[in-house]
Amino acid sequence: MKSHEERTPAAPRAAGTARRARPARRRTYARLTAALLAGGVLLTGCGSGGSNRAAERGTKGTDSRPRPAATFPGGEGLQGESDGRRASAPPADYLSTFALDVDTASYGYARRTLADGKLPDPATVRPEEFVNSFRQDYREPDGDGFSVTVDGARTTDANWALVRVGLATRTANQGGSEGEEARPPAALTFVVDVSGSMAEPGRLDLVRTSMNLMTDQLREDDSVAVVTFSGKAQTRLPMTRVEGHRDQIHRVVGALATADSTNVEAGVTRGYEVAVKSLRPGATNRVVLLSDALANTGATSADAILKRIADARTEHGITLFGVGVGSEYNDAFMERLADKGDGHTTYVSDTEGARKVFCEDLPAQVRLRARDAKAQVSFDPQNVERFRLIGYDDRRVADDEFRDDTVDGGEVGAGHTVTALYAVRLRPGAAGHLATATVRWLDPGTRAPHEESGRMEAAALWGDLWTGAPPRLQLTAVAAYFASALREREGDWERLPGAVPLAGLAGHAERLAGRTEDPAVRQLALAVQQAGRLTG
Repeated sequence: MKSHEERTPAAPRAAGTARRARPARRRTYARLTAALLAGGVLLTGCGSGGSNRAAERGTKGTDSRPRPAATFPGGEGLQGESDGRRASAPPADYLSTFALDVDTASYGYARRTLADGKLPDPATVRPEEFVNSFRQDYREPDGDGFSVTVDGARTTDANWALVRVGLATRTANQGGSEGEEARPPAALTFVVDVSGSMAEPGRLDLVRTSMNLMTDQLREDDSVAVVTFSGKAQTRLPMTRVEGHRDQIHRVVGALATADSTNVEAGVTRGYEVAVKSLRPGATNRVVLLSDALANTGATSADAILKRIADARTEHGITLFGVGVGSEYNDAFMERLADKGDGHTTYVSDTEGARKVFCEDLPAQVRLRARDAKAQVSFDPQNVERFRLIGYDDRRVADDEFRDDTVDGGEVGAGHTVTALYAVRLRPGAAGHLATATVRWLDPGTRAPHEESGRMEAAALWGDLWTGAPPRLQLTAVAAYFASALREREGDWERLPGAVPLAGLAGHAERLAGRTEDPAVRQLALAVQQAGRLTG
């Protein structure tokens, strides 16, 4: 199966043709939850990375009631190519549906691997996590939902364009309506890997730095527990209120030292036991796993571990936040553990990365804005010949489940952005409506459904991607092309339209680093250069 989706809408039929119902292509339960402190921890004392605002290109719909997918004049019934997955595959169509994703671990681990002089395993490269690792300039909504931005630009390949769908939530303190007192206390159970492999520089030492950063930002009414694991698990600190005990927490963290084998099952199981025993009603209860995920004793599959903690996850809603470290890191294990464990992952390779995670990224999760958020993009078959969603392989949702609120989606906190990039082949002479993007979510408190939409016309496409598009759209393209180049080595990943050699891509990244004055873009340029040298 290819690592991206391609669909080919047929030419429009005559007006009045009845719509053919499309059966689900597959059912993917991609449970995504908020980051560590969604609706939770307010971090203070760290520099903020606020984004610039840009005018949204398109109109929005605010009707929260379920409604059928958009139809287009002159062509409702669509047919297309079989995807070859089964003898009687459903026809291709003009809809693309996925659960929102806030993971970034894949990009962080790729950067670390390249810095060590190696190319990342193509199987660990998830393009959406590359794209979503960078600040965007989407307009923030006025309320607690999403803004929807749809824009794009033409590539150097004839009739091909990149279309960007950008979703953004409002930051927590906008307008002074929310403050530290507005959020509930946090009850955090840190589960720390102290196995022998964690002795390598950049592993346990970085975990201690990360935990100390976190401890310094917690409020007095928050609580912390610490569990360690190697061959077996130990509770080093029972759930302890921060007020009057901050120094004690730092001492426990400072005393962490490595031992022998890696029994992730024992650590995660004990961590959830501690979290359940000390569950604080009304608080943000989280288990935070810090590990290289190189399990070698006990249960070594993510599914087996998840089975052990199933009741704690389903009954008490305690979610798992995975923080990966180390040059040898089991990305697939951690990603599946967090994804199926109702959580998300990130990767930290240095102190700067730890500060970003615990001082910049987590403040975006002060307030939970949306539960079970899903996006659906409908392309106009009169103007679109075919399209590909770049990445989101494990986040796909059947099109007819978009408005089924029992189907899991992503949980998104305040001040977060989510980007999806599509490669779109336009029909010759394309004009008029090109695409409509709709995001659907449940209110975190009432679970009432809401929707917001944005649309784009073919005429609104920027000209040449590299000379006419805004810098942040170009940056999105660089990240996607970079991930694609690393994935192409796998053999079943088709080259994206308009791709340029790594040397040219590094040049674009360098130019954008100068225009944006963003250190993260400078790091991207360095990573592309390193990949170029390794591939010759």
